[in-house]
Formats: sequence, C-alpha cells, structure tokens
Amino acid sequence: MAKIVAITSCPTGIAHTFMAAEALKRGANALGHSIKIETQGSMGTQNTLTAMDIQEADVVISTTHATVDANRFAGKPLYETTTSQAIHASQDIIKAALAQQPAHETTAPQSETNEHANLVAITSCPTGIAHTFMAAEALEQAAKALGHTIKVETQGSVGAQNALTPAEIQRATAVIIAADAKVDKSRFAGKAIYETSTHDALQNGQGLIQTALKRAAQSPTTATADNSTPVATTQDYLGEIQAQKAKRSASNLGIYKHLMTGVSYMLPFVVAGGLLIALSFAVGGINASKQIGTLGWALNQIGGSTGAFSLIVPILAGYIAYSIADRPGLAPGMIGGVLANTIGAGFLGGLIAGFLAGYVTLYLSKWINLPKNLAGLKPVLVLPLLSTAIIGLLMIFVIGTPVSYILTALTGWLKTMQGTNAFLLGLLLGGMMAIDMGGPINKSAYTFSVGLLSSHVDAPMAAVMAAGMTPPLGLALGTFILKNRFSKEEKDAGKAAAVLGLAFITEGAIPFAARDPFRVIPATMIGSAVAGAISMLFACQLQVPHGGVFVLLIPGAVNNLLPYLLAIVVGTLVTTGILFFTKRTITIPKPETELATNNIAKAA
Repeated sequence: MAKIVAITSCPTGIAHTFMAAEALKRGANALGHSIKIETQGSMGTQNTLTAMDIQEADVVISTTHATVDANRFAGKPLYETTTSQAIHASQDIIKAALAQQPAHETTAPQSETNEHANLVAITSCPTGIAHTFMAAEALEQAAKALGHTIKVETQGSVGAQNALTPAEIQRATAVIIAADAKVDKSRFAGKAIYETSTHDALQNGQGLIQTALKRAAQSPTTATADNSTPVATTQDYLGEIQAQKAKRSASNLGIYKHLMTGVSYMLPFVVAGGLLIALSFAVGGINASKQIGTLGWALNQIGGSTGAFSLIVPILAGYIAYSIADRPGLAPGMIGGVLANTIGAGFLGGLIAGFLAGYVTLYLSKWINLPKNLAGLKPVLVLPLLSTAIIGLLMIFVIGTPVSYILTALTGWLKTMQGTNAFLLGLLLGGMMAIDMGGPINKSAYTFSVGLLSSHVDAPMAAVMAAGMTPPLGLALGTFILKNRFSKEEKDAGKAAAVLGLAFITEGAIPFAARDPFRVIPATMIGSAVAGAISMLFACQLQVPHGGVFVLLIPGAVNNLLPYLLAIVVGTLVTTGILFFTKRTITIPKPETELATNNIAKAA
C-alpha cells in the first residue's frame, strides 16, 4: 500500500477543486492506497498537508490550474495533471504517479523569497466589483502572513483606488497583476511583473507571492502564471496528453481575458444608455422616442441608438483588440465595430472584428520591421492603417453579410420566443449564472445577455440578473431559517450575502459554496435556473445590465415588474428549500458548564 498526498485547485476554487479531491480519494481507496488531499479554494487552504504528511508520502499529485510551489515537496516525486483528468480518470492518474521515477531534487528557494520584500499589486475583474476587492484583500492577508509589505491598487467600476505612486513602484521588489482584464503595464518598465488572475489570488495568495518573488530573483522580465516551466512529470502518453491540455487551457484563458477586457470597458456605456432609456420612458411614456423635442425624446436620443448604445459594439471590439495588440489595435478594432453596426452585424460582428483586429495588428507588428529612424511610425501610422484596411475590407466583403443574417435570425427568434422555448433558455442561462458564481461560465451567460441589449433584445438580461441574485439571497435566507445547518461564521456571512444578492453580486455565495460545494452548488444552480425560467416565461425585459433591486425602482427599467419580482422570490425559496434537504444538521458542542451540570443530574 502506497502513501499519497495531493493538492487540488480549479480556477474558481469551488466545484472542480472538491470533485477532483473526492475522485482521487475514491480512486486511491479502490487501488488499496492511502491518500491525504489538500484543497486550495476561494476560502483558502483546507486540510493542509503537514511536513510529516509530505515526508511519509511516496508520491505527490498536483491537480491544479496554477503553478504549485514545489519547494515543500523537495525530494518527492511530483506528478502534475488537471482537475478534469483527476475527476474522469483518477485511478489512471494514481497509477501513472506511482509509476514515475523520483523527481530531481528541487533546489532551495532563493534567499530573496525568505527576506522581507516590498510588493505592489493591481487587481481588476471585468465588472470591477466583487473579485477586484476580494483578490486585493487576499493578497494583503497573504503578504502579511509571509512577513512582506504590499500595496494593492484596485481598478474597479469606480476607477482606480489606492493608486500606486512612482516612488512605491520604484521601491518594489516585484509587481503582481491579478487581473481578468487588460492592465496597462507601461509604468512598471524595468520591474519584474508577475501576471495571473483574480481567481489565483483568491485561491493561493501566499503561493502566488512566493512564485512572484522567485521569478523576480531569477529574471527581471514579465512572467505569467501560464508560461511557467512544470516540475518533473512522467513522459508517458498520459503526461503528454496533459501537457497538451494545459497548453490549450492557457490559450483559452487568454481569449477569455481579451473578451472580458472588452466587456469591462463596454459596461459603463450599457449601464448609462439603459438607465437613460428607462428614464425617457418614465418621463415621456412608451412612445418617448417619437415625441421630438420633448425631454423624454432627448433622454432617449442620448441613451439610445444615436448616443450611448451606438458606442457599445465599437467599444467592445476596440478594447478586445486593445487587449490583444495594445494601443495599435484600438483604432482598427473600433472601426471594425462601427462597421459591424453599420452593416447590421451587431455585437456578433463586433466580437469577430475585435479579435480579428487584435490578432492581425499583433502579427503585422511582428512581421514588419522598419529602420530605426522610422520605427516611431509603426504604432501610429503603419499598423493602424494596414490593419484598419484589412479589417474594414473583411467586414464589408466577407464577414458582415453572413453575420448580419445570423444576428437577424437570432434576434427575431429571441424576440418571438415564448412558452417552452423561453422557459428552456431561461433554465440554461439561470443555471450558467450559478455554476461558478463569477467565473467563466457565469461571465459567458452575462456577456451574451449584455451584447443582446444593443439589439434591443432585453429578456435574457432580465433572466440573467434574476438568476444571479438568487444564490446569495437563497443562502442568506437559509442561514436565517435553517439555523442548525450553518455554522456561526456562515450565519454572519449570510448577512453580507443578503446585501450582495440584492445588489446582483453573485459572488456573495462563494464562501458557502467553497465550504460545502456538493450540497450548496446544486441548490444554487436549481434555484437560479428556476428564477431565469420564470423571468423568460413571463417575457420580463430589463434594459440595465447591473444594479439588482436598486435599478428596479426606476420606472421603465424593467417591464412586468411583479412577475419579475416573483421570479427572484421563487428562485430564492427554491434554493433555500433544496438546502433544507441537502445541508446536514450541525452538532454544536455544549459548553463545559452545561455538560458538567448534565453529568451531575445523571449521577443523582
């Protein structure tokens, strides 16, 4: 019988983290081996491996999506894979790990990582709300625990806060950028920069800081969490497959980050435009756009297709391209977005134009070499001119017409959708909002719905916001009425979750899901799916992409208000109801004085 230790961690630190742990446990038991598993989730590290656990282990298995600090496993065979592979082929993973030769001894950590360091960091997520500030707090706590000092600048929905000064950057040992959207790095020239995601900061802040300091000691160049060299792995066919999967995963995360950068810059235009349109209806009625010269008409013009909404697609396309190719990609991306609007390709055309403009500009920049005295013309003249011409011609002659047909068909289908079709779409969007609570799947449903607002298809947005509110609301209600199923810490967190739920911040449910994923996540998914389905079934429409119940107070922001509120309430109750059946009763130890009294009474 072999002794195994393992670490599991997925990008959100919720579902796959614990599913992989459970699968490895079952696989080890089936093969007659013992295993202890450390989970690194959004609530921090649980079931932490001790030095004695590692010393006694025959092999270490790492199923993570980020670089693991291998120093604690020095001299032990380390086998790296993914949570997905662990879930689907746990026994094969264990066999392959045990079959490999002992890994080369890992060198001791650089002295710089053990000494006091000054760090600076930036955190940013697409909406600039929950993950931005949660990641900042995680990094601050991690740095404090390691004996380092850190200052974190948050780039959120209200702009940059706690901004880094030039002097602070100059003194910094390393720069950490934990962001899901593009961050301007020009002010960090000459500094060691370590780039990762907000999820990685939430999962393993201490490991992230240690890795950043090691990279800084090794080389003062920009590093990313995706391009690190893996510690020794087997060279068999399974290891080769995992290497390829990891490479594809890094590529996919890059595409996701570019998309989220575009979404983050687009959101303020959607919010402002949607609220102004809602106000125009409140002032001038449903026909405000036709009452030329009135206040309602003016507000509709400012917010609608001649104002804020006319900029949604160009901004989306422009900043996707900017994320890929930096400033030279901005002009061709925005122009491609304008053309997408003009030829009726809408947000789908904008997405295509943004990615095309970014990658065309990026590759042109690599291929075109000018003499030094003309090099300054490349970013301001050569690249924008050539890439804009290429993207413009592609949009007009190749891409625009078919994408326009697709968007028109999709828009028509969504606008006429009712009954079973509407119900099923609501179920799908609602479930996606709760499965990873702010992760890629959640953001995919959200981005899809926001994009449709520019085509005046507002029903999916309503379903998505209702579904995104119910997980924290359902859990908050659960902590109030199911008191014997939640710990004191969870009851305290329930109060904050109620406020976050009302504000449409789904991440308020993360602490509960991280602690008990197999009971909490199914409940939140079903509750959110029900909320989304009811919203779509009653054809509720929402013109504003954020704000929760607070934007519902604005006349005209949502139609069919009572059915919409019903969808939120029912989704919340369904979530709490399922928790009644899935959550176990917690036995709270009695105080010692009460136990003594009971014992005396029994003796008497």
